[in-house]
Amino acid sequence: MQFVQGLPQGVYVGQTHIHHPKALASRQPELAGFNLALHVQDDPQRVQQHRMILLNEFSKFGVNKMTWMTQTHSTICHTINDEITFEALIGDGLVTQRTAHALMMMTADCLPVVLGNAHGTEIANLHAGWRGLAGGIIENTIDEMTTQPTWAWLGAAISQPCFEIGQEVKDAFCLKYSGLETAFKGGEQAGKFYADLYAIARFILNKQGIEAVLGGDQCSYTQAQDFYSYRRNAETGRMATFVFMQNI
Repeated sequence: MQFVQGLPQGVYVGQTHIHHPKALASRQPELAGFNLALHVQDDPQRVQQHRMILLNEFSKFGVNKMTWMTQTHSTICHTINDEITFEALIGDGLVTQRTAHALMMMTADCLPVVLGNAHGTEIANLHAGWRGLAGGIIENTIDEMTTQPTWAWLGAAISQPCFEIGQEVKDAFCLKYSGLETAFKGGEQAGKFYADLYAIARFILNKQGIEAVLGGDQCSYTQAQDFYSYRRNAETGRMATFVFMQNI
């Protein structure tokens, strides 16, 4: 398992790929690989076993808790520390100040954004499709945090050349954030554009005072050997982006 480099000591961030040496076989070709989502008509037992494989890998760093979400492309963010949730929380952002607690976020083209402070004492994980970004999921998650985040990491998402959107999506951003016109390129048809989720997220993060933005250089759509993509295959699995603070 590969972790992001250059973060505060004891903070671990990464993203799963389609391939995993312990992935269980599937009778559904579109869900082959290390799918971690329960909502894509996969065998629930298979998915839960995949999640337990991850927890076992994280346990080497003292992790004893994982929190998943029922994601809805909203701007809802939860802080969760010692509470034990028996059902996945509904929303698209998680914050914790608890060590040994892995925050999990699923994607297959939408943008995963991980946040943290300089001291490695508070972390957040959020799911940012275009609706969440336009609605304010980044801002809401930062407001939920008790300290100012100083860094962010952007996981694999659909890249600009593959993400065609309509005028209404462009307007949702450009009418709210002046200066975001450069994140859109004209499409081949009138009223169509190509949106750069990475550029949009960096712009919003910078406006929130976060200058250290890592990642943002992969494409879930074109890197078919590495990542699931909903736009490439509507019936597909999900990767998970994770962040946790080591229990030292």
